[in-house]
Amino acid sequence: MARRGTAVPRSRNADALQRSAGALSTAAMARMESDHAWFRDLSAQDRSWVGSIVQAGIRGFVDWYREDADQVPGTHGTALAASIFGAAPRTLAGVINLQQTVALVRLSIEVVESNIDTLLEPDDAPDAHAAVLRYAREVAFAAAEVYARAAEVRGAWDARLEALVVDAVLRAETDESLLSRASALGWSASGDVAVVLGTAPARRTETDLFDEVRRRARIAGMEALCAVQGDRLVVLLGGVTDTRAAADAVTPLFADGPVVVGPVAADLGSAHVSARAAASAQRSAAGWPEAPRPVLSDELLPERVLAGDGHARRHLVDEVYLPLVRARGTLIETLAAYFQTGSSIEGTARALFVHPNTVRYRLRQVAELTGYSPTQSRDAFTLEIALVLGRQSGRADDL
Repeated sequence: MARRGTAVPRSRNADALQRSAGALSTAAMARMESDHAWFRDLSAQDRSWVGSIVQAGIRGFVDWYREDADQVPGTHGTALAASIFGAAPRTLAGVINLQQTVALVRLSIEVVESNIDTLLEPDDAPDAHAAVLRYAREVAFAAAEVYARAAEVRGAWDARLEALVVDAVLRAETDESLLSRASALGWSASGDVAVVLGTAPARRTETDLFDEVRRRARIAGMEALCAVQGDRLVVLLGGVTDTRAAADAVTPLFADGPVVVGPVAADLGSAHVSARAAASAQRSAAGWPEAPRPVLSDELLPERVLAGDGHARRHLVDEVYLPLVRARGTLIETLAAYFQTGSSIEGTARALFVHPNTVRYRLRQVAELTGYSPTQSRDAFTLEIALVLGRQSGRADDL
């Protein structure tokens, strides 16, 4: 309701402003064209949407001034946002930013204010000037609300899309849609992808956690996609050059417990191989309490085999046992004797009727060929399991 004694002047002022609304809108658009280069760069359709916002803003001021000029600023922000910005498509929020929108509003208000003295009676103008300033504040709040909601919606959509991409990698459901979804999230890494798994921290929001993961990945020259599944944090790293160093960059963000990283995959489409190995390693990690943090999935091959991972079993047979058999039969014989004699060089030499230096030489050959040294307890554990698995496979007879 208007205050007593102002109803007639405001009604008269509102009528005068309403008659000039078209001219004021035209003048505002002309100012936009001359004062702001970014407006001139917009497409014709986007300029027309901006024009509709300007017209709606001026009409909204006239209606507001006529009926509700005494209300507390900001009390009808949602309604004001709908009346002014509702005519434009939501995508316009992605074309012009909040700063440009504020400039648009400010210029429109300036055009209205600069014409008040010529449109209204001198005694009526001061009230209209004061109303314009209050209305400008209301519109600024309304614009901020529009952009805040657009950002919230986009953030929620991006989070869902990111979760879908990560889930598709874990499920090995990789296709063209996966790549397009990742591209929509800004993923541009063309290769060298590794998956890192661990327990998600309990006292951080997902938004804050994911932002920090991405920040640390960028500092290390990588890209990252994240998701929380139950109590598990999943991180996909792109642009990986050193697997352990890549995992080191984000490991502090995981909760206590094992952090495992899968092998590097060629690209996002084949990242499910890294994810599968990492998931198997995470399930098996309890079997090696002294494991480093992070630990590579290949470092947990024995535990993965014991937990029933067929891929780990085939890996030890194909990459450890069979190369030893193909190289020299004496390597397998020496390795078996070494384990049977309690890892004793001298005991192995006596069992094989050779010099101890010959045993040492053959064990070094094993280490060079497989990457596992029989004289190191952890490597010896892996080699012994590979030896058992190779014998069980029966594949040595095929060579």
